[in-house]
Amino acid sequence: QVQCVESGGGLVQPGGSLRLSCLASGSIFSISAMGWYRQAPGKQREFVARTANNGTTDYADSTKGRFTVSRYSVNTVSLQMNSLKPEDTGVYYCYVDSTRGRSFGQGTQVTVSS
Repeated sequence: QVQCVESGGGLVQPGGSLRLSCLASGSIFSISAMGWYRQAPGKQREFVARTANNGTTDYADSTKGRFTVSRYSVNTVSLQMNSLKPEDTGVYYCYVDSTRGRSFGQGTQVTVSS
């Protein structure tokens, strides 16, 4: 099993920035990709960004050009969020893909409001 824990959420004004971090533990050498989902109030969880072991990255259309996903080691990933909008508000979940399947963290709240 692989577990992951997020950190770095909070309250920010529109146009501001936040950086989320995620640390995975357990069978970390089975990890093939790490990334982020988010869930806004009353909506389904949606894909935000991911980075694979080969360095490739993918982004949701709504986050391209504003968010940057970075992998610092086999078991750490961050999400730099710039030019934040109120519609970016939600709980952000780190996820890990491994030979054991997909695991999600508990989530961290991001609120964009003036």
